[in-house]
Amino acid sequence: MHITNVLCFVGAGQRWESLRKSSKYPNLVRWYNSVSAEYSDALNEVTALYVGKKGLGKQVAAKPKEQKSADGNSSDKVNLGSRPSSEIDLPYAELGKVRLRFAPEPSGYLHIGHSKAALLNQYFAQRYQGEVILRFDDTNPTKESNEFVENLIKDVETLGIKYQKITYTSDYFPKLMDMAEKLIKEGKTYVDDTPREQMQKERMDGIESKCRSNSVEENLKLWKEMIAGSERGLQCCLRGKLDMQDPNKSLRDPVYYRCNPVPHHRIGAKYKLYPTYDFACPFVDAEEGITHALRSSEYHDRNAQYYRIQEDMGMRKVHIYEFSRLNMVYTLLSKRKLLWFVQNGKVDGWDDPRFPTVQGIVRRGLKIEALIQFILEQGASKNLNLMEWDKLWTINKKIIDPVCPRHTAVIEERKVLLTLTDGPDEPFVRIIPRHKKYDGAGEKATTFTKRIWIDYADAEYISVNEEVTLMDWGNAIVKEIIKDQDGNITQLVGVLHLQGSVKTTKLKLTWLAETSELVNLSLVEFDYLITKKKLEEGEDFLDALNPCTKKETAAIGDSNIRNLKQGEILQLERKGYFRCDVPFVRPSKPVVLIAIPDGRQQSMLK
Repeated sequence: MHITNVLCFVGAGQRWESLRKSSKYPNLVRWYNSVSAEYSDALNEVTALYVGKKGLGKQVAAKPKEQKSADGNSSDKVNLGSRPSSEIDLPYAELGKVRLRFAPEPSGYLHIGHSKAALLNQYFAQRYQGEVILRFDDTNPTKESNEFVENLIKDVETLGIKYQKITYTSDYFPKLMDMAEKLIKEGKTYVDDTPREQMQKERMDGIESKCRSNSVEENLKLWKEMIAGSERGLQCCLRGKLDMQDPNKSLRDPVYYRCNPVPHHRIGAKYKLYPTYDFACPFVDAEEGITHALRSSEYHDRNAQYYRIQEDMGMRKVHIYEFSRLNMVYTLLSKRKLLWFVQNGKVDGWDDPRFPTVQGIVRRGLKIEALIQFILEQGASKNLNLMEWDKLWTINKKIIDPVCPRHTAVIEERKVLLTLTDGPDEPFVRIIPRHKKYDGAGEKATTFTKRIWIDYADAEYISVNEEVTLMDWGNAIVKEIIKDQDGNITQLVGVLHLQGSVKTTKLKLTWLAETSELVNLSLVEFDYLITKKKLEEGEDFLDALNPCTKKETAAIGDSNIRNLKQGEILQLERKGYFRCDVPFVRPSKPVVLIAIPDGRQQSMLK
């Protein structure tokens, strides 16, 4: 029905376009934008076929009623900051009254999937001049820790999220306990001691628990056993009394409280039972005055449960806004699976460059601006999709290439010495730009000598009497190629030909002067942790582990590399982009440079 109505408006052509851009029908425009965003692919296909190639055109934000800004001036503008190419409206949103929350569980570090939720919360808060709360959903002490809390705060701030305050679900434990007891007394919940596996089967089959008909008095008695953490209490859980025959299985008497004797990372051993996310989230959202709860579409079936629980609690309704979960090829986003890699020593920690965590991808060389642009370009689409890393790294390259300094490295293994017989008898130094098109990159010192190092891979392509270009110096002619008994090149001999044209040479070579000032390097490349683009349901990720995900290559670099700071991004000419992971400390310890994908190839180790 919604799609049919939208098509009627699209078919009206310019008249509808004129109405959309006016401020006369804000509610109608908001409805149109919401529906066209949800069914954009189908609508564009139909309109292209029956209405014309124009399709849906650009969305026009519904204009809110004129309101006074902070300085007293009338304004209907919303500060969007960076925005997706198509604006998305937040249903029922009022300018200046929107309150959102980003609520990660402190059981791991923030990853790229969480980043989408965090940035969309900020996008809508900025657009509607509202605010975002950072709330830690700390209801499972078995998985949570202060380490994760501290690093989640760090990651959120790295993303540039401006949150109004930090709260914790555990702040509301006393009120949640009171609410649970109130619902028991109202007959809306019951305590169940059915074994977990049997309970799951009964829920799937729509079979009511034998405990569902317990009296209020019996439920309160068992509830006190749960609070005490007694042997009897540990056998029980608290369930909502909803509808065991509902086709939506999330409404089949979900669990509200479970016993857990593990001490909580914030409040210690005060409690022996903890609320589930399903119970705590709708309560705390309403209690904190949240107007809109952004949830990924994987929770779609639980939306009815969320609203029903709020209704049973007698609390204010919070609007749910769905967006599609961000999935990346060859990537695991489950914190349980990522934890396996950490605990089994397959990675160096949660900030490992192979991880999709914010700290991991930043350590690999991703600029936060690229991540923000990548996510906001997707908007708040509800369409599930599998994204390629190539697009993200291509955006990143466009950001770093115009400004990152250029340096030179030669691979240590089998490096070849080129002797220029007419080269300078005494080494000399020139100061040249670190980036020929960006003065802000500064300058570097380049040493010129008659004996220089080049890569073996380059030497293999050189022929006797071939003229080559030595980058940042000029041309030279190779007169002699010396090989060992196995046919491997060991030395080259040549002469300078600085008057030669670089346009006429086939090979442009990077090189380093043979001096004691060169810096030892370790060039590190990474590959995906798994070998399948997407794991199907039921597939074990352990069966798809990539046996080779890290490669280290010894190299020598120009003397200026000793001045790099940790985190600085550079380009090794003709080798790619790198991020300085371990800067220069002493000559015997190599500078570690991590290779940054450029969007053209991802599996670099094959």
